[in-house]
Formats: sequence, structure tokens, C-alpha cells
Amino acid sequence: MSTVSEPVSLSTPRGVDAGLTPKQLAEKYGLAVSGARPGLVAYTKQLWARRHFIWAFATARLVAQYTDAKLGQLWQVVTPLLNCAVFYLVFGVILASKQGFPDNTYIAWLCIGVFVFQFTQNAVQSGTRAISDNLGLIRALHFPRASLPIAFTVIQLQQLMISMVVLVVTVLAAGVTPGRTWLLIIPALLLQTLFNTGVSLVMARIGAKTSDISQLIPFVMRAWMFLSGVMFSIQDKIQTWPHYIQTLMSLNPATIYMDLLRHAFAPVIYNPHQPVHQNFPPHQWAYALVWGVGMFVVGYVFFWKAEEEYGRG
Repeated sequence: MSTVSEPVSLSTPRGVDAGLTPKQLAEKYGLAVSGARPGLVAYTKQLWARRHFIWAFATARLVAQYTDAKLGQLWQVVTPLLNCAVFYLVFGVILASKQGFPDNTYIAWLCIGVFVFQFTQNAVQSGTRAISDNLGLIRALHFPRASLPIAFTVIQLQQLMISMVVLVVTVLAAGVTPGRTWLLIIPALLLQTLFNTGVSLVMARIGAKTSDISQLIPFVMRAWMFLSGVMFSIQDKIQTWPHYIQTLMSLNPATIYMDLLRHAFAPVIYNPHQPVHQNFPPHQWAYALVWGVGMFVVGYVFFWKAEEEYGRG
């Protein structure tokens, strides 16, 4: 005659295990917490091992993004160009912000600002929803959750690379001749990508806990855009302001990365109110390096600290 044995629970140890706490029992039999956060180095190794997944995920999402549109991937270029056209009409023509720019360089100056800022703007907005919009994937598969906000930043980088073709054509059409400074475009975009990834990781953790933040972000980004000199030269507008405010404005990362790209394409685009031969301030590169590397490290650690919490509750 068979008997049914009573299931053993970690909370009620029997025999030789009597007196041991659940934690001690787990350690004795090699049990670990499901989804426990690995160490920072181990986590980084896991993330690096999934770099191909991150790229494939980003590419697939980018292709699927405009599947239902008749123009398809062309919208990746048309959208920022339409923004440039609207900003040119309002700020360049109506508000006469193009005065002081040689020839037609204001168009190139404006397009660089729009394309560069939208790179950061889209990375922040998509990063905010990276966790909350992918709960099914998070709960079904085990992988470093940082893969998602990083993948969404990669999507924005891929979009920017496509748009850069149009941007180069726009700059050339404005009469700008390619020079050695064009080589600086690569490190400038690399530093901005690091910065965007860090901000995306920070916003992904915040967005995972507070879904309402996604409703606030568009207003924050709009205010940031107007304070960064995307459509007009911010330096000219704050010349009479207190020195400490001018210093704070000069530390704005969005302005710094736009200045790097504008100077890389041509010094006259960077600042039309100064001689073309004037050297670019070296501290801008230092600021860009600190913002890029610093924000990436802070965002990465900040996101990793909550690895166990994503997708639960």
C-alpha cells in the first residue's frame, strides 16, 4: 500500500536540517534567488555576450517601425527635414534668426542642430518606455535588462546614420566645402551616443517605476530644445545675463554636442559672428568627454542597481 509523503518546505526543515533558516538551507543545497542581480563585472560580460542580440533587435524594430507607411523607411529622413522646414519658416524667416549668417549657411546650421538634438530627444523618449513597453519579453526570457534601453539607443543611432546622408547633402548645398574638421564628426557622435545611452538607462529605470513620466518627457524635451540653441544662437541671447547663468548654459550637453558637429562641418557654421579662422574652444571637447563617459557610467550603474525589479509587480 503506497503512501503520499508530505511535501517538504524550506520554511519547515526536518531531520538534520532542523534549526536552519531558509537562507542557510538555500546556501547548503546551492539554491539561488530567481533573477538575482549578478555583480557589475559579470553583468557587463553577460551584456557583451548579447551584443549581437541587441543589434538584431534594434535593426528589426527599426525596419518594422515604418512597415505600415507607404513611404516606409523614407520617413526616417522626411520627418527631420519637415521639422527643419517648419523651424526655418518660423525662426529663420518670421523671427529673422538667419540674419548674420553668411549666404545660406543658416539652413545647414539649423539642420545640424535639429538632427543632433532629435538624436538625443528620441533616445530619451524611447528609453523611458524601454521597460514598460516590453514587459512580455522581460517576463518570458532571461537576459540583461540593460539590453533594451541600449537597443533603443542603437535604433536612434541607425536612424541618425541614414539621416546623415541628407544632412551632408544639405551642408554641401549651402556652399560648405569639406575639410579636415569633418573627421571630428565621428568622435563627436561617439561621445553623444555614450551620453544618450546613459540618459536612456536612467530614464528606463525611472519609467519602469513611474509610467506617468512618459507623459511629462515631451514637455521637458521641448523646453530643453529651446534652451539649447537649436533654432537660434543661444550665446547671442544670453550675453547680458549674469555670468553664472552663462556658465551653466555653456555646460548644457545638448548645446555642446551641437557645437561639436557644427564646428566639425565648418567653423563658419559653428559661430557665424566670429572669424572663420577662429579656433574652436578646446574645453568643449573636455565637456563633451565628461558628459559622455560620465553619464554612461552613472546611467549604467543606476540601471544595474534595480536589475532584480524589472518586470515584477
